[in-house]
Amino acid sequence: MRSHSISTLTGVGLTIAFAIPITAAAQRPATPWGDGDRMVAMADHAMNALPDSITSRHMEMSPSRRATHADSVRAMAVVAELRRAIAKYQDTAVAVADGFKMFAPQLKKQPVYHFTKAGNALLEAFRFNPEKPTSLLYKRGDDGKLRLVGAMYTMPKRAPVAQLDERVPLSIARWHKHVNWCVPDRGEQSRWSESHDGFPVFGPASPIATKDLCDAVHGHFHESVLGWMIHANVYEGNDLATIWGGTGEHHDHRR
Repeated sequence: MRSHSISTLTGVGLTIAFAIPITAAAQRPATPWGDGDRMVAMADHAMNALPDSITSRHMEMSPSRRATHADSVRAMAVVAELRRAIAKYQDTAVAVADGFKMFAPQLKKQPVYHFTKAGNALLEAFRFNPEKPTSLLYKRGDDGKLRLVGAMYTMPKRAPVAQLDERVPLSIARWHKHVNWCVPDRGEQSRWSESHDGFPVFGPASPIATKDLCDAVHGHFHESVLGWMIHANVYEGNDLATIWGGTGEHHDHRR
């Protein structure tokens, strides 16, 4: 049985190309490991966790900018359009009937539940329609029912920053994407549970954030796991800071 010590160096790791949808919840990521649901769930958990020196290695944020009045007006216009468009989806049954599918229904305790429409996710790469987000976002209330809190927009991981700003002003809201992940080799899903010095070896909570260190544990390194995404929590409040940063995305609102 081979050793997987972090300090052990290996040769050049195998590069396996794979395609992941532009959204964290559009479908299960088409990875060769069959761990799509696990990876997306880990990404969602990381997004909602408090930032620290480790999690920040695995999260890339769009740059912040000085806001203008025009930025605020434009951001609020997106909010108004989105509220009008998704008001009918307070009941998840209506969302499902309209083509939105719940991501990973077998995961019963998700911090935020994503109901995604694959067609919208695909079109998001080519156009921006505030009324047609990639995903509807729900939280489970004290009564056990899912409550609509907003929606998620997505962009391909190689989308230029200028294009992100065109959709939602970067001075008001910051997009994010999950980066620098080391994951187990194909057929070694049991290795997700490995730890070293009290930290996971794999995933967004691992100190491993470079290819060299990932190769050292016989894992596969991915510079970008999923595409750009942003939450608009239009039913969590009325101020822009809450709307664009209220689900743990840790946005720096410099206005």
